[in-house]
Amino acid sequence: MTMIAIQDASRSEVSPFVDRIVDEAVRQAETHGWRGVRLSEVARSLELPMSVVLERFRDMDDVANAWFQRGWRAMLATKPDTFDDWPERVRIEHCLQAWFDTYAAHRRVTLQMLRTKAHLPHPHTWVPMVFDLSRTVQWLREAARLEARYGTRRAQVEEVALTSLFLAALAVWSSDTSEGQRRTRRFIEKRLKHGESWMKWVPGVAHRRHHAEAQL
Repeated sequence: MTMIAIQDASRSEVSPFVDRIVDEAVRQAETHGWRGVRLSEVARSLELPMSVVLERFRDMDDVANAWFQRGWRAMLATKPDTFDDWPERVRIEHCLQAWFDTYAAHRRVTLQMLRTKAHLPHPHTWVPMVFDLSRTVQWLREAARLEARYGTRRAQVEEVALTSLFLAALAVWSSDTSEGQRRTRRFIEKRLKHGESWMKWVPGVAHRRHHAEAQL
């Protein structure tokens, strides 16, 4: 399975205003709601010509895509030196929570973006969203440095389990007003601890490692 590049570097070089445009769109959405934001108003607020904005963003869905790329980058950010020594469960928790932490300050707007993308009469947004969910889980596996290779039975089981975990955690996070997102953190930690026990019985890396150790 081929991973999709998080960002087209050539595009970012063409427009150095990408982050400013995304930040301004989110700022306006906090006041007017995501559906109430217009690219023309964003450009006007930043005193940018629309031609510059259109170099990177065809519409507001493109702005939302750029916003969600930040979550991928957060998961893939530099890890502590001891990261590889952490249990898989803890590595997954660390990376998944990084995604939620990225959007904590703008949870309401982030959820509005997701609802807009999921609007059934707009297949041009909700169909790609299905693939973006798959990419999010793929990047989560990469970020957590899970050992099972794509296409193996263990990797397939991990993808299904992590997709379920991500969607369930997203549902909890959507109404989590606790300090430091404690409720979401506890939920993720509990689910991963529960899943850790039954994942030991899935054929894959853990079993091969155990067999190799037994031969020593």
